[in-house]
Amino acid sequence: MNDGRARAFLASLLFCLIPMTALASSPFPLPRGVHAEDVPPRDLPGWLQDDQAAAFAIFAEGCMADPPLREGVTPPPILEAACTRARALAAAGPVDREAGRRFFEDNFRFLRIRPAQGETGFMTGYFEPEFEGSLTRSDAFPTPLYDRPKDLVTRHPGETWPGLAPELSAARRTERGLEAFPDRAAIDDGALEGQGLEILWLRDPVDRFVLQVQGSGRIRLPDGSVTRLVYSGRNGLPYTSLGRVLSQREAIPPEQMTMDRLVARLKADAGFARELIRLNRSFVFFTRRDDLPAEAGPIGGAGLPLTPLRSVAIDRSIWPYGLPVWIDAKIPDGQGREAPFARLTIAQDTGSAILGPARLDLFIGSGAAAGHRAGLIRHPTSFIVLWPR
Repeated sequence: MNDGRARAFLASLLFCLIPMTALASSPFPLPRGVHAEDVPPRDLPGWLQDDQAAAFAIFAEGCMADPPLREGVTPPPILEAACTRARALAAAGPVDREAGRRFFEDNFRFLRIRPAQGETGFMTGYFEPEFEGSLTRSDAFPTPLYDRPKDLVTRHPGETWPGLAPELSAARRTERGLEAFPDRAAIDDGALEGQGLEILWLRDPVDRFVLQVQGSGRIRLPDGSVTRLVYSGRNGLPYTSLGRVLSQREAIPPEQMTMDRLVARLKADAGFARELIRLNRSFVFFTRRDDLPAEAGPIGGAGLPLTPLRSVAIDRSIWPYGLPVWIDAKIPDGQGREAPFARLTIAQDTGSAILGPARLDLFIGSGAAAGHRAGLIRHPTSFIVLWPR
């Protein structure tokens, strides 16, 4: 293990140990001004009605793959021990709703997390899009998707890079040392050409933008077959929300700026789309995974398949993968109404825009209907962490 990796490991391990030691003695154990309070699970609205067996089945699959797709804080041993107990219980026979509920009640403390600047958390939704594409470039499919460049280096949690901006999460390795990786505009202008990184081509930059925001996708090829895309890295530059930029430019109330509205605006004007998309300097790379079963969800940051309405993305610099999170919100159902949504979820993913101790992104599913619903979700939510006893 090199010095950077060692420092990163020790930093992440120290962070994970803070809550464990502090929980025993303080009602406010978390850093960064966050407050936490114990909540009896049976007092949670919807707890007795939820199907905890579904969440248990996901949890029993493990905290994360080794290695995960996107490195985060190291899961503490107490969480991995809970995963091991879940696997043992699952191996002993079917786990029904009542047994799943007892497992979580007996093995975890329920802690309501309140961020420093508010009483509740904030939730958005995301999905796995499907677009048409081709393995060869043509006039119909001129926009490339790129594999991870060989000289791309991802910064590990806690690692410092002297001489580079601290907000960079990745860099380019050169003979002179690490340098900032080209931004989106430079890549669009040909910075990666000649390296053989193109894995397929899409109809336009808007489809690519949606794929990069969502972090995964299904591409239907001209012969009718489907190839799956899995996140393989990004250039490390900060993410810019185009929805927020468009909302400010065109005086659109933020609550009306949905993904559907943003995409429609971009699709209507190719020149405008190109100019706006280039404002987001962050650029995501993918790899093809044709071995994934069609019925399986996309691979999340933990390296495991996501489950619709049970998997969430969290801030991987704060929370470890595998952590159960109870959410209680009122969100759009995709049919023009809002409905209560109280459910036990598992932290299996992360995202560049998912920042903060009570911030989460709910995975809705795959395809256009899931995308429509996901784009409507920008709602407050209770954020209750289940921390292992």
